[in-house]
Amino acid sequence: MNAILIGIIVANVLMSYKGFNDLSFFRKYEFHVGSIRAGEQIRMFSSGFLHADFPHLIFNMLTLYFFAPVVIEYLGDFSFALIYIGSLIFGSLLTMLLHKNDYSYRAVGASGAVTGVLYSAILLQPDMMLGLFFVIPIPAYLFGILYLMYSIYGMKAKNDNIGHTAHFGGAIGGYMITLIKDPQLFVDHTLMVVLLAIPIVILFVMEKMGKL
Repeated sequence: MNAILIGIIVANVLMSYKGFNDLSFFRKYEFHVGSIRAGEQIRMFSSGFLHADFPHLIFNMLTLYFFAPVVIEYLGDFSFALIYIGSLIFGSLLTMLLHKNDYSYRAVGASGAVTGVLYSAILLQPDMMLGLFFVIPIPAYLFGILYLMYSIYGMKAKNDNIGHTAHFGGAIGGYMITLIKDPQLFVDHTLMVVLLAIPIVILFVMEKMGKL
């Protein structure tokens, strides 16, 4: 396994495990709008390495494990790291944009960064197939779209501590950085470029209409 990928997974596991067992640590580094607006911008980065529980951590790391090698193979180590960190930051920025007046809003998770890697991998290799629940064959692009549609549900339900809004910011980050790094994708995978933009457009339309 790639050294950068290992390093990212280890960082997530160690920081999340610390957070599971130390509530004060968790509260200090989670995404919290009020604290960020008070000057604690480190939370916009550190929250991407904390998770709500073990299933949340495992799901994100497994998704990263399956899709990161595609990005690394096509674009290289540096671009993979750029997409991961860039998507994490995009996720936090979008979360702040949509929740800036909700001072009590809290969230954690690598979902933004992982969704950015997921979107990048699908753009680069759109014919990938996945096993939904490890059994049902499903095109990777359909998984990516369904993943973001589920995120819209999570944003509306507001019944957990997972950063669903960050999924979209991460997807936008991964989408944009990948197309900037490899603009030939506009020509080679035009349909996929359009399809993966659909849930992002739906999000902004719903936000504009006050449906979130």
